[in-house]
Amino acid sequence: MGKALKDVFTKFLSTPSADRKAVEELVRGIQRSLLMADVKVELVQRLSESIKEKALTERLPPGVSRKDHVIRVVYEELSSLLGSKPAKFTTGGKKPYVIMLLGIQGTGKTTTAAKLANYLKANGYKVGVVCADTYRPAAYTQLRQLLDPRGIPVYGEPDGQDPIKIAVNGVEVFSRQGVDVIIVDTAGRHKQQDELMEEMRRLEKAIKPDENILVIDGTIGQQAGAHAAAFHKAAPVGSIIVTKLDTSAKGGGVLSAIAETGAQVKFVGVGERLEDFELFNPGGYIASILGIPDIESLVERVKLAEISMDEERMKSMLTGKFTLEDLVNQLSSLTKLGPLRKIVAKLPLPGVADLPEDELEKAEERIKKWSAIIKSMTSEEKTNPGIMDGSRIRRVARGAGVLERDVRELLKNYHASRRMLKDRKLRHMLRQARG
Repeated sequence: MGKALKDVFTKFLSTPSADRKAVEELVRGIQRSLLMADVKVELVQRLSESIKEKALTERLPPGVSRKDHVIRVVYEELSSLLGSKPAKFTTGGKKPYVIMLLGIQGTGKTTTAAKLANYLKANGYKVGVVCADTYRPAAYTQLRQLLDPRGIPVYGEPDGQDPIKIAVNGVEVFSRQGVDVIIVDTAGRHKQQDELMEEMRRLEKAIKPDENILVIDGTIGQQAGAHAAAFHKAAPVGSIIVTKLDTSAKGGGVLSAIAETGAQVKFVGVGERLEDFELFNPGGYIASILGIPDIESLVERVKLAEISMDEERMKSMLTGKFTLEDLVNQLSSLTKLGPLRKIVAKLPLPGVADLPEDELEKAEERIKKWSAIIKSMTSEEKTNPGIMDGSRIRRVARGAGVLERDVRELLKNYHASRRMLKDRKLRHMLRQARG
């Protein structure tokens, strides 16, 4: 899937303009790439329609080309399928936090149990692994061989035949030992699939895991969706681990599994060693398969350009007639994009990269205070700050839970901004940027 999508995207980037014909060709290329990678037809159709509509109909922010806009749309739509934010692991303070691994034989589930245990230990968790796979006797031996050298305990009953009893016993043993996270490795093979799913249902009921994680082989195709749906019905899937992404995996089956369960990819296996295991970053993954390493910077630049007022507010600004609310809303919209240091570093302003860290932190805190102050003002005070006398300032400060000097500081900055916007040169620059 990666090579096919990269070729389609490279061809689009080489076109002289991102007109309707180029966008439609790009969408057709994405459709072909996804279908060849065994992504379900319904999912491909839904995705391609969304890309086409947004790419062709959304209004372009000032200074942003149609091509950059299309790149951003494709990136965000593909990323949204895999989870829009980088994955993270947390127990939410629960102890012990019980994880049950699901998956058919051949996905590398037992090796993944060891990789996950090793990853969590390296990140400060006390971990225990329970082998509840009675169908494959070598599973317990395999886990011991992998984890004994790492000092991670494994519970198993090599002669036991009841996976439910083994799982319950293992969870009880590790709970008494004060383990933070308990990983339960389950069977992936039975004579019949119905028997396997029934076992997962019984395990789910007996140990009440805090999270069920489905392990998927990145090399399989659409059957991954069917497997995911079956497991999800037996034991609701909370997240997904993809194995063998270091191979020539098509990857489309993973998208089908996500569509069937609604779960997102949390970890990926990227090699043979226990250390070849990492949290999944959908943005980085999409950037790599599209062949644009710095695509996230491009997306942020487009988002920055979108921070703009509506026509009426812009006209008011250009004549110096803007309200306190306009000022704070514009500043607040910046902070929604992330830490202020990261944002101002991308703005074309001299010296911003040299601003001290503590000054930027103070600026973020100031914006939060100003937002609270605005909410405590009357409509008249917001549109006509000149009426703010001592008694009004005291009332607003009490209502916002801030000091009176914070209110005075906001008013001072507002009047300074208003005077600045009356400058002819600045008004001319703003009009040019707007046009």
